[in-house]
Amino acid sequence: MLYKMQPFTAFMSVESSRSYIDDLYSQDFNKCLNSIICIKHSVIGSNRQKGSVIAQGSLSKGTSDHVELLINSGVVQSLLELLDEDDPQLIDVCLCCLRTLSSQEHHPINRKFSEKNIQKLLSFVGPKESVLRQTCIPTILNASCKTINEQNMLCNVGTPSILASLLSLGQPSIGTPVCVCLASMCFNNPNVAKEIVNTAYKDIKIPIYLSSLVSREKPTELQLEAARCLTNLHRAGALSAHDPIITFKALACLVRLCQFEHLESHRVLAAETLAYLTEVDSNLQQIAAISNQLVNALVDLLEKSSIAAKTAAFRAFASLGANDEDIRKRIIDTKCLMERVVEGLADDNKDVNLAAVRCLHSLSRSVQQLRTTFQDHSVWRPLMTLLTEDPSPELLLAASSTLCNLLLEFSPAKEPILQQGAIQLLANLTSSNEPALKLNGVWALMNLAFQAEQRVKSQILTTLGTDQIFRLLDSDPRVLMKTLGLLRNLVSPRAHTDTMMALHGPQIMQGVVLVLEGHHSPEIKEQALLILSNIADGERAKDHIMSNDDVLKKLVDYMTHPAPCLQESAVFCIGNLSRKGEPGALERQKKLRDLNVVNILEQLMATSDTILFSRVKTTFG
Repeated sequence: MLYKMQPFTAFMSVESSRSYIDDLYSQDFNKCLNSIICIKHSVIGSNRQKGSVIAQGSLSKGTSDHVELLINSGVVQSLLELLDEDDPQLIDVCLCCLRTLSSQEHHPINRKFSEKNIQKLLSFVGPKESVLRQTCIPTILNASCKTINEQNMLCNVGTPSILASLLSLGQPSIGTPVCVCLASMCFNNPNVAKEIVNTAYKDIKIPIYLSSLVSREKPTELQLEAARCLTNLHRAGALSAHDPIITFKALACLVRLCQFEHLESHRVLAAETLAYLTEVDSNLQQIAAISNQLVNALVDLLEKSSIAAKTAAFRAFASLGANDEDIRKRIIDTKCLMERVVEGLADDNKDVNLAAVRCLHSLSRSVQQLRTTFQDHSVWRPLMTLLTEDPSPELLLAASSTLCNLLLEFSPAKEPILQQGAIQLLANLTSSNEPALKLNGVWALMNLAFQAEQRVKSQILTTLGTDQIFRLLDSDPRVLMKTLGLLRNLVSPRAHTDTMMALHGPQIMQGVVLVLEGHHSPEIKEQALLILSNIADGERAKDHIMSNDDVLKKLVDYMTHPAPCLQESAVFCIGNLSRKGEPGALERQKKLRDLNVVNILEQLMATSDTILFSRVKTTFG
């Protein structure tokens, strides 16, 4: 049937043609259809016209605000319901619209999909369906797997098998959205990743299909998405770092696509994915770094004006230099690299700041560079600025981790960082509700206290306060270990032991006893005993132990403890207490003899533990 069309021009203004809007609500089918067609033509290519139509109460390829209004009006549910109609053309149009809505990152539609909806969508796709459907469905499904539950649901209804059948077609236009969907499904989801890796179509498993898509003759976008999918499968634990598909296919592809000849947008995604692929595996880092051109290509990205390019390059450098000293040196020695890092720390964009800090954290693991390059570029200045400017939790965590390294005793940056108020800043971190930040605060203070001047140690204890130290001793085991390490550094070397114990002896002893009496692992209690050993090494500080019968009894008990580390530490402490030739030595030896220490030592001479035997022999000597 032919319908009579009203006159229409491409330049018609919807605002001046209210009749078309009014006709949308007409009971006359012809009028309604005619109105829809006219409005469709009027809004093509014009966000202003789309906005006007929406404002008048009636379009997804418009602005982000237009999309949000459509989604909030319930259009997704309406489109999903229309999929039940027995009209192939209508279904195709609905799928196209859902695909467009699904592509909007800032307005996710994943909460609109039920398991029944997913199953319905999957019924429209397969090797024999149209290309339109084969491209629409994976894109729509990709928008419906943003959470672990959604990933699991997609997996449980058989999505991997269907997507595998689409990969077998070998068409780039289909393969790209399929790879995107698979990558989303397995991201940080070991169970789904394992299912995908074991899914086959025509006896060929999905990783084999993906490995063929990262070849250089494939379209670049397809290579990138296939490599990203393989990366996510690896990081989820489904593919080993030693799997040839990862080392010789995915990794090689990403390194190649970082090079100068590719589009910047492709290079950025390649660098981002390479950073994620190599982040935790030293073998992959070393293989990637074999390419001499990679470092230069990443430096070139740092020279770009785009935020995405700088961020991706810094992240890649952070991953590559995470574990290997030679790689770190190559990165740092690259011309202008450290200048770009310092600029990144001071950049106006927070994403660039965070990526630059993570890069600096990775490079700061180099002892040699802490003494030379880092000092030459005064990297601590912009870092301390970031730490004092209300940073985001992510930035604060990365920056405080870096500060831990910069405060190691051989770092020349230690003193200038102190002058910038580091002690108060770190003390504040120890009160954080975030365990990782609390750990970093204590860890950095522990590094700061190692072989520090007396004034610095006193400042640390005064700033932290006794109550906070006790709270830290009642924390997560990792925090507790670093707190004990801090106390151990505060009462050593011997030249500082007496002074520190004269100022803070009762509080330190109370903290040590608290740990020895608690239900802790031998490794934790060993640290407490080593603190006592340091105290026992002092000339006057020994009295804090000798005057405490409860502590002495604990020391004697630990001499026969089943854990070798506790036996060794207890004997070491006893040896320091009973050392000959020091004032009061005879009195201390008599008191220890009365506690049966000599008999226990004689029994321990028969031990097969060489460390324990050596300490027993030294104590007797």
